[in-house]
Amino acid sequence: MFLVSSREMLLKAQLGGYAVPAFNIHNLETIQVVLETAAEMRSPVILAGTPGTYSYAGTDYLVGICLKAAHIYQTPIALHMDHHESFSDIRTKVEAGIKSAMIDGSHHSFEGNIDITRKVVQFCHGWDCSVEAELGRLGGQEDDLIVEDKDALYTDPDAAIEFINATGIDSLAIAIGTAHGMYKEQPQLDFDRLGIIRSKTDTPLVLHGASGVPDEDVRRCIELGITKVNVATELKIAFADAVKQYFIEHPQANDPRHYIIPGKAAMKQVIQDKIRVCGSEGKA
Repeated sequence: MFLVSSREMLLKAQLGGYAVPAFNIHNLETIQVVLETAAEMRSPVILAGTPGTYSYAGTDYLVGICLKAAHIYQTPIALHMDHHESFSDIRTKVEAGIKSAMIDGSHHSFEGNIDITRKVVQFCHGWDCSVEAELGRLGGQEDDLIVEDKDALYTDPDAAIEFINATGIDSLAIAIGTAHGMYKEQPQLDFDRLGIIRSKTDTPLVLHGASGVPDEDVRRCIELGITKVNVATELKIAFADAVKQYFIEHPQANDPRHYIIPGKAAMKQVIQDKIRVCGSEGKA
């Protein structure tokens, strides 16, 4: 078994009217809980790692763990590069065996975003690696990147179509009112904007910043054409809170084989909930 692109996974979801959840992972334990839960629920999933995650865990380690997991579960696995900004970084990881990449050129001008995205697409497609890009900027924090609310931009539908046609990307992350991290107040999503973009293209659309978005809003986004839903912060909070509680109850604890267990259990609950919201249970 091996690592695969997310291309066919997303196209299948688009035809089936559900979304594939992309869960951010960081180490062996988080990979274990995502894949164990996905196997139990027979759900397709994408394992997403930011540049910070790859730097922390090591690209070769993450690739090796996922290759072993693909053998254990007898299923191909989509390991994804989330919010990567450097062509050279993406190239190195593609050469290491990863076949799903997100080039985030949203901090560039529209033309600059097209240029770097087209370059990434031309390289990645030669290695059977799918490419996701982003148009518009989400507020909040992703890794070390912080975008103030005043700088967050919504995706223009006509610009989205021009961007897709100019780059040849496999999926597009759009800005419709979500943000990275958790929300201080309930987000107001622009469903009309999403519907217009969906009506203009068959390219799979991606929702970033889904942590903390009400389930009914996520389901509405999927009904309107979202085929990939990113979840990160909720997983980290659930894991960390459970470990903190374990130490409160067991102040002398020092064995990670014990205190990590409740963290994984709490994270699993979030993953189960998100798979159900995405409607991907039983679709693997």
